[in-house]
Amino acid sequence: MTAMDLSAQTVTISVPGFGGNKTVKVTVAKNTIVRRYAPDSIKFDDAKTASLAEVKSGDQLRARGERSSDGSELSAQEIVFGTFRNIAGTVISADAAKNTLTVTDLATKKPVLLDISADSQLRKLSPMIAQRIAMRLKGTKEGSGGAGAGTPPSAGMARPGGVPPVGEGANGRNGGPPDFQQMLSRMPGVTLADLQKGDAVMIVSTEGTASALPKAVTLLTGVEPILSAPPDIGRAAMLLSPWNLGGAGGLSDVGGGVNP
Repeated sequence: MTAMDLSAQTVTISVPGFGGNKTVKVTVAKNTIVRRYAPDSIKFDDAKTASLAEVKSGDQLRARGERSSDGSELSAQEIVFGTFRNIAGTVISADAAKNTLTVTDLATKKPVLLDISADSQLRKLSPMIAQRIAMRLKGTKEGSGGAGAGTPPSAGMARPGGVPPVGEGANGRNGGPPDFQQMLSRMPGVTLADLQKGDAVMIVSTEGTASALPKAVTLLTGVEPILSAPPDIGRAAMLLSPWNLGGAGGLSDVGGGVNP
């Protein structure tokens, strides 16, 4: 979320993409269903009824409703939002017995302790896919030769329901980048035991609470080319976050990160 107008009952979100961010204004009506993710849970079923006033700057939000012809506005039927962390870093240690992972956050240079639950999705990107993502971050056009040249496979990396956000088609149609959930589902899974000290990872996690560790929603390994691509590591983490806040459920029309 980048802007809020409570008098007009609108919230403006920035939808990240490889070609840059796209701004969408979401309008809330009296009958709009608004929910907030629990700070210690990655399950959509644990989301609680909320109000638009509770949305904070930087929160990730997904909405379902009727879009304008140019996709710049949406009249929301349902909204779900939450505060999530985007972490790009390197593994310090993994404790399979306690189901915890400690990483160095490259943005803050500080260690972060994370809970890895049964709901956490741990995947390893193939070198080819990692190179393609890195090329997009660098602004290199695919098909111009070199590693990663060519058209990405049909995909959908965080929307099991199958409906991509505004500007994206399932195969990158309408000039938008590809949707990556199907591609991610084909990537091999990893376990905590597979993670070694120094491995580069990109993680989306819950905010956590004073009594509960942040829970990993999605963890990707094999991301070294991605982290070396942009001057802003945080930008790479944000680009991955909307792919991976997945689960069963239905808000898929437009989003700045959350897909229940």
